[in-house]
Amino acid sequence: MIKTRIAKRYARALFELAKEAGAVEKVGADLNAVAEAVEKSPALKSGLTAPITSREAKVGALGALVETLNSDALVVNFLKVLLGARKISLLSEVDAEYSAMADEISGRLRGEAIAPMALDEAALGKLSAALSKTLGKEVVLTSREDKALIGGVVARVGNLVFDASVKTQLERMKDSLVKG
Repeated sequence: MIKTRIAKRYARALFELAKEAGAVEKVGADLNAVAEAVEKSPALKSGLTAPITSREAKVGALGALVETLNSDALVVNFLKVLLGARKISLLSEVDAEYSAMADEISGRLRGEAIAPMALDEAALGKLSAALSKTLGKEVVLTSREDKALIGGVVARVGNLVFDASVKTQLERMKDSLVKG
């Protein structure tokens, strides 16, 4: 809970600076790229968060990463602040909070499409477009696989669930037959 509040404060500060600079999307994309790179590299993550790693080594590693990713200056300075405050371990939480703030002002909703097999980009795009039309806002979906669904798809957007799975349809038919 405390980590979330701290992450939200840092994300809000970066968000306000990005908004003033007119670079909300660019800063968000760059922050996300850095957070993903750190999460994908356990060695980098542990090096940045380990108290025994020298500050110079952490700054060097982070500098090399942001240079490779060609990150915005706001993101670079923000990461230095996080590192200096010993809050770099909150990077993924800050990224999530920042993304939520950016989505809110742009009218974007994020969701998840669950299917028995991974959905390709075309199917995910069609489903996103249909949900966008229904909800009146841009919907961005990620895909997850769940073999228990048998067929069809379940889409979760915020607190809404759109269930078009074969498993649910079979359960509904079973209920109606039992009730008679």
